[in-house]
Amino acid sequence: MERQANKIVANQRGAIARALLRWYERARRDLPWRPPIGSRSGISPYAVLVSEFMLQQTQVATVSPYFLRFVKALPTIRRLAAAPEQQILRLWQGLGYYTRARNLRSAARMIVAEFGGRIPRSVQELMSLPGVGRYTAGAVASIAFDQPAPILDGNVARVLCRLGKIQSDPRAPKTRKVLWQRAEELLPRTSAGNFNSALMELGATVCMPRAPACPVCPVRRFCRAAEAGLQDAIPRPRRSKPTPLLMRWTICLSRANRWLIERRPDKGRWAGLWQFPTIEATDGQPVAAKIGRRLGVPIRGLRALGQLRHALTHRKYIFKVFAATGMDNGRITSEPMRRWVSLGELAKYPLSRPQSKIAEMISRL
Repeated sequence: MERQANKIVANQRGAIARALLRWYERARRDLPWRPPIGSRSGISPYAVLVSEFMLQQTQVATVSPYFLRFVKALPTIRRLAAAPEQQILRLWQGLGYYTRARNLRSAARMIVAEFGGRIPRSVQELMSLPGVGRYTAGAVASIAFDQPAPILDGNVARVLCRLGKIQSDPRAPKTRKVLWQRAEELLPRTSAGNFNSALMELGATVCMPRAPACPVCPVRRFCRAAEAGLQDAIPRPRRSKPTPLLMRWTICLSRANRWLIERRPDKGRWAGLWQFPTIEATDGQPVAAKIGRRLGVPIRGLRALGQLRHALTHRKYIFKVFAATGMDNGRITSEPMRRWVSLGELAKYPLSRPQSKIAEMISRL
């Protein structure tokens, strides 16, 4: 049944493409990385590259203000390539998945060094860049340069599953292969960038995960799932897995209206960002003693400030936050990755979202 339905969709690809492109022309959102509606200015490959890195695992509404701030500070690929990592992390602060920021900087440096500062046009060359997989390469090649490259993200996979009434798990390798084939079959010979943008736009604004707006869908007459009344059951929902809960202790150590922060290692979660000293919480150990051993100084005046929760995709955290003073604080500064800073100076240092909330917590003391 799925093969037969997919064959029907492929045979109607011209009509589907025309319907989608007409709909996109009148219904597309005015996003900061797109030329304004009615504008004669061309698409900026740099804007497309930056936006596609930011849009990996993040929604458009979240990305838009970060994109504007980022390109204002770093308006060209060469400025991005020359920027210090800490500046880029600071501009990215709050957007999460910070590996994307490092990969974007590495990609920019490679573009300057190996491609003369010009963003590659082909999928193969784009996939040679750090952090660029098949989807991102296809998106940049098609949207920035109108190359006939298919794309497949979560929104597009959902649209294609419903069009073809594909009821298998879209995350399964066999299904992914079928969906890539469908994306390629549907791609028109011209206007590939607008068509791919239209597919993503349709998934984001009409063919949504829950309660899809089928009555206003421009390709409803081609949708096998809607015809069978299965649009709410396709694609198959992901099986939920238990989310581990991790406990952390954070110490806000003060000295003369300045606070101790430290830089996290270059690898791992929140790599390279700064934090108030944070350790794994353990049962049966006094907080002051464990933190004191970590910092190499005795801790005094320890008091609890409260706690905060932070959820990531695959885990949750509880940070229990303490304030204290330290004895012989001068010894702490011998560690090169630690700083004593005022609350105002924290703006120079990239912090993760929970650490930013902790800074807000101590600003109210």
